[in-house]
Amino acid sequence: MQYHHNGFRTGSPDIAEPSDRVRTAPASDTLPEEVDVLIIGCGPAGLTLAAQLSAFPEISTRIVDQKSGPLLVGQADGIACRTMEMFNAFGFVDRVMREAYWVNETTFWKPGDADRDTIVRHGRTQDVEDGLSEFPHVILNQARVHDFYLDVMRQSPNRLEPSYSRRLVDLAIDTAASPGGYPVTATLERTDPDHEGRIETVRARYVVGCDGARSRVRQALGRALHGDSANQAWGVMDILAVTDFPDIRMKALIQSANEGSIVLIPREGGYMVRIYVELDKLNENERVANRNITVDYLIAAARRILSPYTLDVKEVAWWSVYEIGQRLCDRFDDVPDAEAATRLPHVFIAGDACHTHSPKAGQGMNVSMQDTFNLGWKLAHVLKGLSGPELLRTYSAERQAIARTLIDFDREWAKMLSAPLKSETNPDGIEPAQVQHYFVQHGRYTAGTATVYAPSVLTGEATHQHLAEGLAIGTRFHSAPVIRLADGKPVHLGHAAIADGRWRLYAFSGAEDPAAPASAIGRLCAFLEQSPASPVRRHTPADADIDAVIDARAIFQQGFRDLDLSAMPAFLLPKKGRYGLTDYEKMYCADRKGGQDVFDMRAIDRERGCLVIVRPDQYVAHVLPLDAHDALSAFFAGFMTAQA
Repeated sequence: MQYHHNGFRTGSPDIAEPSDRVRTAPASDTLPEEVDVLIIGCGPAGLTLAAQLSAFPEISTRIVDQKSGPLLVGQADGIACRTMEMFNAFGFVDRVMREAYWVNETTFWKPGDADRDTIVRHGRTQDVEDGLSEFPHVILNQARVHDFYLDVMRQSPNRLEPSYSRRLVDLAIDTAASPGGYPVTATLERTDPDHEGRIETVRARYVVGCDGARSRVRQALGRALHGDSANQAWGVMDILAVTDFPDIRMKALIQSANEGSIVLIPREGGYMVRIYVELDKLNENERVANRNITVDYLIAAARRILSPYTLDVKEVAWWSVYEIGQRLCDRFDDVPDAEAATRLPHVFIAGDACHTHSPKAGQGMNVSMQDTFNLGWKLAHVLKGLSGPELLRTYSAERQAIARTLIDFDREWAKMLSAPLKSETNPDGIEPAQVQHYFVQHGRYTAGTATVYAPSVLTGEATHQHLAEGLAIGTRFHSAPVIRLADGKPVHLGHAAIADGRWRLYAFSGAEDPAAPASAIGRLCAFLEQSPASPVRRHTPADADIDAVIDARAIFQQGFRDLDLSAMPAFLLPKKGRYGLTDYEKMYCADRKGGQDVFDMRAIDRERGCLVIVRPDQYVAHVLPLDAHDALSAFFAGFMTAQA
């Protein structure tokens, strides 16, 4: 990480200097009358958004929740590889990896051939394919994820803290409000004992509802979740138990002949395990709450499925029952379809407020956080004047399409886990091997890396995709090892992209000498630094560092010992901060010693090189030739405003 940018400072570099907003604000637990962004709900989606917006001292953000305090016991626990990549951008992935259970293998169990009342292992597979991500698939209590986000917020320039015990009563949108005003009025009721019943009114430029499947924000917009219930009940429990089941520390999918199925997921800490237990099928319009199912019922069902193995439960840390259902909103903002071309959005919904999944595919929390990672930088761009408010239309368009795709996958996976097994009495049932095949075939969905954004103002066409076949436009930027030129340090290229709202330009040099002024890299750097058409010059405020909006970096094919740092283009050694200090971390070389050459790993054209544009949420926006200067300028001009 880089710090001392504007002078030497003692203490942890993770703790930012407090903003003027914090220094001058009086001590108070009341909400301000006006904010730029009001977030309703302190779940994963809300905290992801709050943590991202907290990085911008000029943006006033508040997050409220009707709960009395932080989450202590979480419901969701699966953290996909793609989410780990995002956590790295927020700076706490190492903490997650240290505490979490790593899912390395998944085993599959079916009824025994000789005795169908028992179960036997019939297969096992590596949980995540090799090379899919530098991070593992892990399991960690959702409450700990919340803790990490809260730490990011507390250490931010604005020292953001949630305001608990606030229940949303009303939400009003003034569609005739003047641009730049506060068109959304939220009415909140305090529920804490010392202020119970007190009403607070907050006017906001934007409101984001991250308040769950029973979202009051969604209801205020007149929107509804649409979808079908599978009429299937499942129970879930986190337990400390003594058992002779051999795969108790492996993720396992267990299908019995007559007692249903189990999805077993070991938990962090080495001892606890989560067991999802299939329950009886519900009648039409029946709710699982009407069954009055107890935890003892779940334990007994788990014991029957696990036979001939024993399960002696010593403690139940948490348990619940739920119904499988996949539901989706038609839009994720406040704009009616008929007014989509003429009206700008000011209220958004995210996470369970606009899409719900079954827990078995591990999609709910992961997709929810990706929703607001998508929205956060767009709100920051608009509020900082880098883009017009039209940019915010892309949130619903992008995320609703992704949620629909993932729900279709989740529906098939949940159906497969609950389907009766094939037997002599049920020849039309499902074969256990089909479950394992489907799991392997769709591993990229559960890893979170299957998202592909369609061509749009933010995602270019694949005209030049052949220059970087391993970095597909619309997918997340797949990192790879490189060597930093200035100090020879092995690093991951994608880890330069922290959650700071900046765009990244990764210029992969061709076969020529990059130090030559006439090289494609040299000409690109001269264009970016000097031309009035340069997107760096056009879209960066005059008083900001040269990389404050668009962060350009170069990757060379030569070894780091074969290049002269001082001969490189001056643009790649920018002067920054109040002292004009040199940033030496803009240039990288292929890792020739380690045998992981980024040009080979990501199929970069060695002769021509290429330019890869990456969005602030880590998705590849475009691939262009190094000399496509006009196309580069036109791409950014399509959604960013010129700065004076």
